[in-house]
Amino acid sequence: MRQIKNIFRKEFRTYFVSPIAYIVISIFLLVTGWFFFMTFFLYNQADLRNFFALLPITFSFVVPAVTMRLFSEELNIGSYEILLTLPVTSRDVILGKFFASVALIAAMLLPTLAYPITISFLGELDWGPVAGGYIGAILLGAAFSSVGLFASSLTRNQIVAFIIGMAICFALTLVDKMLFFMPQSLLGFFEYLGADFHFQNISKGIIDSRDILYFVSVSFFGLYGAHLVMEGKN
Repeated sequence: MRQIKNIFRKEFRTYFVSPIAYIVISIFLLVTGWFFFMTFFLYNQADLRNFFALLPITFSFVVPAVTMRLFSEELNIGSYEILLTLPVTSRDVILGKFFASVALIAAMLLPTLAYPITISFLGELDWGPVAGGYIGAILLGAAFSSVGLFASSLTRNQIVAFIIGMAICFALTLVDKMLFFMPQSLLGFFEYLGADFHFQNISKGIIDSRDILYFVSVSFFGLYGAHLVMEGKN
């Protein structure tokens, strides 16, 4: 556990030493701010529905940008082999990097709390769906982080890692929107695969164990896939 904490601290600090964190957070806040204030001013609606509705699509781009360097950079410059000479396991490295990326996503979401606070000053706000939305956002961010980590473990090129991670996250986000292409007998299965389907359930304030299990499962398979790939490189 101590080694995981050390790797977590190192990776989290690295985000803010380089311009990556500032660029990604700025882009995220610009995009989400635009959709929130567009609804607020143009349509005279004081709610967070657009913000949460578009979060899975936004995360499909943003989270792979956060995770693309986690293994690719180290594989490219050869520092991963040096890291393994220390008393750490590949599991420690993967979990430390994973928790660092989830912590950055949480930090990225923190300024957006200004949106519900603003609405609460202007009128009545049901905090249940808001709390559910943010819980769902962390779970979604964790699931996509594991996918991005897996993509980063596959290649030394950060751009390729970003494209692979984005493609998988995008597919998970949109699969339940393509049900009209699927056979009738498989509709339930493909609907369950959709990250947006589970996120929207939680963002309504409905905390269902099936939705939580989905995000935990995606996170597990992503991390396990990264573990298998990195073990194969040792």
